[in-house]
Amino acid sequence: MSAQTYPVKTAPPMKNIAPVMLCIAALLSSCAPVGPDFKSPQPPAEKNYTQGKELLTPAQHLSLGSQLKRDWWRLYASDALNNTINQALAHNYSIAAAQQTLAATEEAVTSAHGELMPQVALNGQVARTKNGVALFGPSNIKIPPFTAYEAGPSLSWTLDIFGGQRRATERQKALAQYQYYKLDAAYVELTGNVVAEALDIASAKAETNTVLKIIGEDKKTLRLVETAYKAGAETKVDILAAKSQLENNRALLPPLRQRIAVAEHALAVLVGQPPGNWTPPAFTLKSLILPQELPVSLPSQMAHERPDILAAEANLHAASAAVGVATANMYPHITLSATTLQEALVPGQLFNGTANAWNMIGGVGAPIFNGGSLSAQKRAAVDAYNAALLQYKQTVLVAFEQVADALTGLGHDNELVTAQQRAYNTAHAALSLTRKSYQAGETNLLRVQDSERQLAEAELGLIRAQSRRYQDTAKLFVALARAPVTRY
Repeated sequence: MSAQTYPVKTAPPMKNIAPVMLCIAALLSSCAPVGPDFKSPQPPAEKNYTQGKELLTPAQHLSLGSQLKRDWWRLYASDALNNTINQALAHNYSIAAAQQTLAATEEAVTSAHGELMPQVALNGQVARTKNGVALFGPSNIKIPPFTAYEAGPSLSWTLDIFGGQRRATERQKALAQYQYYKLDAAYVELTGNVVAEALDIASAKAETNTVLKIIGEDKKTLRLVETAYKAGAETKVDILAAKSQLENNRALLPPLRQRIAVAEHALAVLVGQPPGNWTPPAFTLKSLILPQELPVSLPSQMAHERPDILAAEANLHAASAAVGVATANMYPHITLSATTLQEALVPGQLFNGTANAWNMIGGVGAPIFNGGSLSAQKRAAVDAYNAALLQYKQTVLVAFEQVADALTGLGHDNELVTAQQRAYNTAHAALSLTRKSYQAGETNLLRVQDSERQLAEAELGLIRAQSRRYQDTAKLFVALARAPVTRY
């Protein structure tokens, strides 16, 4: 429909029409928006994360239904770890980038909301005009070139009768919520990574110390074998076997030292520092306390707390609003505009009574034939919503899987620690008996050295099992964690 310009002489004054137009427009745009109203998915009905009995051991026990604290890493009771995480939260570049992304989406919400408001602009122009015969037809009238000046405000408003812009604003708000929870997830991931790297450093250092102890025992054994060989009690093969054992255990050191270096470099990056300019604290397993009480929220509770699940829900909300936008595009659009001008041929004549001019325009556009593109856009929006719903369900399942893996992992870790502790106790008892036999002259010193090496190897296995339990405890906390801060 073409726009209609109302005659100046018969229309009421601009100052009286504008408020009336705005009131009518406000009433029209207050209608409920088309499209689906979003409803949050129902929380899962499951009460357990695994089919078997949940973790219950002398070392650690569950507090099912309890809420994990945001600063869960403090359960390890390490000031060095606390300080490192504080540095990472303050200086990590990925977190800073996510904060800026969130700020951008929040500004987009403000921009989308502004589209709902009337748009007012101040216009001005200077035009040099020369009219030809096409304006008046064959005539003796000759109008010389002239300069015209115009200045004044204009107002335009696209009425959101069917709620397309409101749905667009709703979608933008949901996208901002999505980025908000993505930032939450980034905080959780960051704290989890810091704890994991710190535990890896502590574990590798403990293993290194034990390997050095084993190497020391291997050296003693080699010297005893060489002495026995000189006395004719051992063969050359025995010497080579002792040297082979020594070198095999020495080969364990470079990977452990590399593991420490890699973890230290990763930790430096997490705290926003170049690896060459930052030295991590001296993390050790002895300086860390294994959390004994493990708060574990119920599945229905976790679905309303875990950041990645909340982000998936916000993405689903955005997809629902997009269906509303596509639906509204299939309805008519009404635009109102009004302009008041001061027109003059000389700048000094602007802003006097004779220079007044104004117009009001109401325009309606309705889709009639578009080759099915609008219907296809709506179907695509519905398909995108269904995909987002499936992604949400998948995110919930993965979250349950991670908690279940951590719980069963801790159960197996405790079994492994118990078995390694028994092996260590057995090796310790064997060494004690061997030493008594040596003192009684019933065995040689080489047997004593071999028992000492076996004890050191049992100690290494115990350290690895204990380290794994520390790590799996952290994985459980990360799987259940909420963001360590509430607003950015």
